[in-house]
Amino acid sequence: MEDSPLQAFRRVCNLRVLAAVYYFCLLYALSRGLTWFQESERLGDTLFAIVRYTRQLLISGLSLLLLVGLAEALLAATRWRGRAALAVQALAVGLAASLGTLARFEVAAMNDPSLRLRPAWMATTIALWVLFGGVAYALLRQSLAEQASRRALGRLAREREALLAQQTEAQLSALTAQIEPHFLFNTLANVKRLYETAPARGRHMLQALIAYLRAALPGMRRQESTLAEELELVRHYLAILQMRMGERLSFAIDAPPALLGARLPTLVLPTLVENAIKHGLSPLPEGGHITVRAQAEGAGLCVEVADDGAGFGVASGGAGVGLANTRARLAARFGDAAALELEAAQPHGVIARVRLPAQALEAAP
Repeated sequence: MEDSPLQAFRRVCNLRVLAAVYYFCLLYALSRGLTWFQESERLGDTLFAIVRYTRQLLISGLSLLLLVGLAEALLAATRWRGRAALAVQALAVGLAASLGTLARFEVAAMNDPSLRLRPAWMATTIALWVLFGGVAYALLRQSLAEQASRRALGRLAREREALLAQQTEAQLSALTAQIEPHFLFNTLANVKRLYETAPARGRHMLQALIAYLRAALPGMRRQESTLAEELELVRHYLAILQMRMGERLSFAIDAPPALLGARLPTLVLPTLVENAIKHGLSPLPEGGHITVRAQAEGAGLCVEVADDGAGFGVASGGAGVGLANTRARLAARFGDAAALELEAAQPHGVIARVRLPAQALEAAP
């Protein structure tokens, strides 16, 4: 974003630059004052001469500052570049040195009307301040360019962070969209089948589905939920499946109240439970048992979904779509600090273990 003329003027004519001009003039006057003190050997006269000379130098310095500020405002208004901009900058320095020199003479002549303008003094003073002004202007331009570069880098960094956040949000939305319809369609298919064969059981399953949706809908458009919300979804989900599987399915949920506020990506636990049912218990005629438990682990949190079924491809490392999506969601939320592990249970079955960092236990912003 380009600066407005007023902003460009203020970047030059501000208290910081004014202080720099003042201290430069004061130091220059002090350096000259050392020679005057050796000549006069009177401290009072030397101090008075330093103050008066500082005033004279400030006239040139402020003239230079004002003209350079006006030049920057003009360049900001016209957007001139290259030779045109260099000509404006050179003219500003030359004009400031000339006007400052003339103003210094007029101020000095007020105290001493007998003073006459000497061409040699005027030429050397103008040349000296052209040199000072040129160097100072070049340094100022370099400083302003560096500030502009830092602002541009900061803006690009913020834009990059915003794009990454949007990308992550889109990724999580896509992953959620792959998970949620799968369960809903299967449940509705079961409700339809039960209504055709056992209407009473169909009504009960539909009521359980409504309870599940009431728990799930508030968080469906969020990318993050709490452990309590995830466990509530799991409880309704298992209740629905228990109606279908009957005595073939039993489950237990164990989580300390202190951990229920932990935050994790939405539908992580229902996905693991679904995998345990589909690959672990459903293939067995006798079904089995599922245990969902959460416990503190160091400064973080460990959540396990354990079944005593046939397993679901532990040897393959858990490369299914659901597990791949879960790993991607955990990585998008916590990076490498979170992990999904699969372990063979004894004597049979699988333990799916989610390890979350201490960040998951922090309060939501």
